[in-house]
Amino acid sequence: MVSKFPHLRQDFLASIVVFLVAVPLCVGVAVASGVPAELGLITGIVGGIVTGLLPGSSLQVSGPAAGLTVLVFEAVTEFGVATLGVIVLLAGVLQLAMGFLGIGRWFRAISVSVVEGMLCGIGLVIIAGQIYAAAGLKAPESGLGKIAGLPGAFVDAFGSTEALTSLAIGAGTIAVIVLWKRMPRAVRTVPGALAAVVLATVVTLAFGLPVATVQVEGLLGVVQPPGADAFGELASPAIWGTIIAFALIASAESLFSAAAVDRLHNGPRTEYNKEMIAQGAGNTLCGLLGALPMTAVIVRSSANVSAGAKTKASRVLHGVWLLLFAAAMPWALALIPIPALAGILVHAGWKLIPFRQITALWRAHKGEALILVVTAVSIVAVNMFEGVLIGLALSVVKTAWEASHVKLEVIDKGAGPIQVYLAGNATFLRLPKILDSLEALPQDRPVELDLSGLHHLDHACRTALENWAARHSATGTEPVKVTRAEAAPDGEKVTAA
Repeated sequence: MVSKFPHLRQDFLASIVVFLVAVPLCVGVAVASGVPAELGLITGIVGGIVTGLLPGSSLQVSGPAAGLTVLVFEAVTEFGVATLGVIVLLAGVLQLAMGFLGIGRWFRAISVSVVEGMLCGIGLVIIAGQIYAAAGLKAPESGLGKIAGLPGAFVDAFGSTEALTSLAIGAGTIAVIVLWKRMPRAVRTVPGALAAVVLATVVTLAFGLPVATVQVEGLLGVVQPPGADAFGELASPAIWGTIIAFALIASAESLFSAAAVDRLHNGPRTEYNKEMIAQGAGNTLCGLLGALPMTAVIVRSSANVSAGAKTKASRVLHGVWLLLFAAAMPWALALIPIPALAGILVHAGWKLIPFRQITALWRAHKGEALILVVTAVSIVAVNMFEGVLIGLALSVVKTAWEASHVKLEVIDKGAGPIQVYLAGNATFLRLPKILDSLEALPQDRPVELDLSGLHHLDHACRTALENWAARHSATGTEPVKVTRAEAAPDGEKVTAA
């Protein structure tokens, strides 16, 4: 047995650690998404057993992610829990198609600033929303509303004993998670989030505190395969934007997580297209069960690597433990205080905000830092999908602008021809600058235009230079003499012919 599975002991122990990390996160993400807690566990089970068995990445772990909480909550609010399964199902099918078409590896080309900005925006919305949950208050629907309403929420909370008690449980949960890292190593074998939830539950029960707890319906009671009415929602164009958002954001988060996990171990590298197929298969099944969408999640994945996992057996076993827990101990969920779960998610949201990356980017690449901030603000102000699109559009514009960098130098010695040197990439984006400089040259002086330093001359610039040369020579001045750029096609010259 040992020779057949040489790493069974390491994988078994790692699976226990990942299971203990996953339980509070699966439940917390589900509650924050506005769906029954058991749906989070179902997604964790599918992510462990189904996606875990498929090829792609050997050590990263999949399940419900805090990064999709905002998007799922918006979808549930707009379309209802019954339609969530259809959205997740079709998002999974899209992921399968992208994987089979070989698109998975292209997600590595997405600007890191956009991804960091996406995580930052998600983190801000999660923190703001979960503060309301920790106080037992109803949160506004929009991201801006959540943040703008916080002062009023605190005023309301301080006027209510129950709200203050609930906030204290949430704040205590965060304190335990933060301070847990300073505990002795033997104690830290229990994950901080699990310890915080257990302590919050014990305190709530021991003192009979008036705080809300998780509502339990039973594992089979929450499984709702999409019905005809849910599929009927596909006639609405709005739902397709949500489906595409689910597929793209879940894929990006999974593949960026895979790249991060690969840096943590020396085992087999991730095969991105196969990982995309594995994620798509998992989300397709989650959709059929009416559960939450899944992504690969860095917290559980890093815990898996740190615990000594060697093969995919650890993530599969963690799914088995989740299944046994959900089937045998559903009553345990009903004891968990909701503000404790809110505290876990506030801490998770804080970790999503890339403080160090923003500072480093601002020092080295202010344009990238601006994209990160604009993406985050757009997600808070508008919504997840449109915020990411705004970030991607800014990234493309910035890249195009930098790619069109051109240097223009004019040398006028007072007598003889004026010498003009162009170097870099002459594209339509910099055409106004080029023409302004050329048209400012004296009309009665000959000009020598040196294009040999150009790496690229697009059609718009070439045509504009030809027209300018013709106009400059029309007054009887000598024709503009051009030193051709070697990259110009077919020996073309810009002349006043």
